[in-house]
Amino acid sequence: MDPKKLKHLINRMIDIYSPSGKENDLLDYLRGYLKRRGVKSIAQPVDDNRYNLIVPPEGDDIQLALIGHIDTVAAYDIEDYGFFEENGRIYGLGAADMKSGCAAMIEAFLAFREEKGSAVPVALCLVVGEEESGDGAKALIDEYHFPWAVIGEPTDLAVCLSCYGYLEIQVAATGKRVHASMAGNRKNATETLLNTMLRISHFLREKHPELVYNFRDLYSNPSGFSTPDRCEAWLDIHAPASAPLGEIVTAIEEVSLNNQTSRNIIEPHFHIETIDAGYELPEKGEVVKSLKQAYENLEINWQTGNFQSHSDANQLWGAGIKPVVLGPGSLAEAHSTDESVEFDQVCRCADIYLHMLRSFLA
Repeated sequence: MDPKKLKHLINRMIDIYSPSGKENDLLDYLRGYLKRRGVKSIAQPVDDNRYNLIVPPEGDDIQLALIGHIDTVAAYDIEDYGFFEENGRIYGLGAADMKSGCAAMIEAFLAFREEKGSAVPVALCLVVGEEESGDGAKALIDEYHFPWAVIGEPTDLAVCLSCYGYLEIQVAATGKRVHASMAGNRKNATETLLNTMLRISHFLREKHPELVYNFRDLYSNPSGFSTPDRCEAWLDIHAPASAPLGEIVTAIEEVSLNNQTSRNIIEPHFHIETIDAGYELPEKGEVVKSLKQAYENLEINWQTGNFQSHSDANQLWGAGIKPVVLGPGSLAEAHSTDESVEFDQVCRCADIYLHMLRSFLA
């Protein structure tokens, strides 16, 4: 592995702005980068304007896919999101989630192809849309199937054989606009929703402390000097693979709609937008065996973990694929204003990917 090539690739990837829905500039760059390295890629359509970048094997089924999403969340500061390096750490939007992981996969895959040729049953898949709808992963599994995948999300080099499940729920309240001086708390959709959110928070803390939940995007219709006629918020819940999602959803719905004091004036709403099951793989199988060999060869301590975030892994699992989540960087750094990753760890991760591939096809 060439650290200079790897750092240059990360630099270019971070400097090309690629939030969900606007990934094409980075995809075009990566397509050219692969071509300059002698590798042909396929642009798999995702919608009318966007595509995944796939490098499938020639003349063989895919047995293992290296998968990375090249989109990021929107920049907190559009004037200041780019690459810079300080004290051995790489900073910039997507540094941890997951442009460094993608770069490590790309360089490991290219080195492996140079050694073994293009007929090896391994694919490189660079997908779009993970931070929003997951439409890139959906398009991928609609066309391709493979038994194993390694996804380069930030895990601090822990091999995550399990992944949390995910619930995305909209809670809302609607009523009628009235003059602000005539409102009273029984006629205010915003206050009704805030009370609902507090009841949900209390329920989750008391009954399900194992869950990780987050309220976001609290919004009311502009109303001026009157009560808003609608207020809504979104609730994200990340749950261990063993959590009973059906029971949890039902209980939250009951808590949300149980608001007798304002039921006749303010109408509550509850809508499940996303529900993805978690999973837990046993420490068995060819990919796990190959990863153990890679860690032994590189003298890196073997460590497994539980990936706590929703990711493309959930969709792949639902399609009958066994996903292992493994990449450089910390999930705690992802989506933060000063996102960063240790460059030495990115190099180690690229070496792990390369040694895994060598062992997988030994």
